Amino acid sequence: MSLDKADAVIEGSLAKVDELFHIGRRMRSIALQSAVGGMLLSLLGMLWAAAGRLPPVEGAIAQETIDIFAVLNALRAALPSKSLTDF
Repeated sequence: MSLDKADAVIEGSLAKVDELFHIGRRMRSIALQSAVGGMLLSLLGMLWAAAGRLPPVEGAIAQETIDIFAVLNALRAALPSKSLTDF
């Protein structure tokens, strides 16, 4: 069997598997925070605009600000994590 054709190869110990699970959980958590947080803030902005309290230009600026915060939150995934293993 050729190792160069595999999607992932684990050599040595199974500690790497544990690390991959931690990375996956952290990535999923950050992605959900960014997506759900951005949608909730956008919904609040739409409700505020529907009530006539948010003019279109300010609404557009608010939406861009929400998008920037969602992207900045998602960039946390690139930062090193404190712990990636249970061992």
